[in-house]
Amino acid sequence: MSESLLEIQKISKTFSLKKKKVKEALKEISLSLYEGEVLGLLGVNGAGKTTLASILAALHPKSSGDIIWNGKSIYDNLLPYRAIIGYCPQHPNIEGELTLGENLLFSGRCYGLSRQETEARIDELAKEFKLEAYLDAKVRQVSGGYKQRFLIARALMHKPKLVILDEPTVGLDSHIRRELWEVIKSLKDTGTAVVLTTHYLDEAEYLSDRICLIHDGTIRAVDTPDNLKKKHKKNNLEEVFLQFVDDPDAEIFNSGGTK
Repeated sequence: MSESLLEIQKISKTFSLKKKKVKEALKEISLSLYEGEVLGLLGVNGAGKTTLASILAALHPKSSGDIIWNGKSIYDNLLPYRAIIGYCPQHPNIEGELTLGENLLFSGRCYGLSRQETEARIDELAKEFKLEAYLDAKVRQVSGGYKQRFLIARALMHKPKLVILDEPTVGLDSHIRRELWEVIKSLKDTGTAVVLTTHYLDEAEYLSDRICLIHDGTIRAVDTPDNLKKKHKKNNLEEVFLQFVDDPDAEIFNSGGTK
């Protein structure tokens, strides 16, 4: 097993709704995240996947619990912690008045790279993501597939130790999805940890070292795709997930998980 990168300890999140109602989006989530692994977060809409991803990205505060990095709470070291994170949001947030190249330059400089380092990194990423012809284009001039390529490239500008991908291939053509899968898998070779939320079960099965099944703000199972298929006697992860959706409260899905 690789070294632990993060220890998520009893993270809970509540939201205040209208008429003073409170929604518990996460309920004492505990989980270890390891260097060089892809962790797939699976659950129906509203299960808590994006909420957990946004807390790991330090975009939203937790209500209780803690996240430990380098032996200390990230909440005592937020700026250094944010410097090791790359985040690809579910909805594009690209500055429309800048070109894609200018957006990447801005991102690199924000993360403390020198201009020379940033320009060299842009060249690397533009080649890897086939963005060379689009660096002088603005976001409104490129297709959805190239917007998504850009978002992942931007998340990798500073060579982060943890990359959080929230539905990174939603709406993309199959061949583009497959190309991006290989990029995501290659991150493991650098020791980068990846947290992946997706509704594509084939994507989760192909990319993930471990699957975390979330329902109603709680973890119901954490295991490898192969172990989940064996345990539930299914041919693929999609069949396991459909069983989970049909009966998330079944005893077999209540193992919790801090592995």
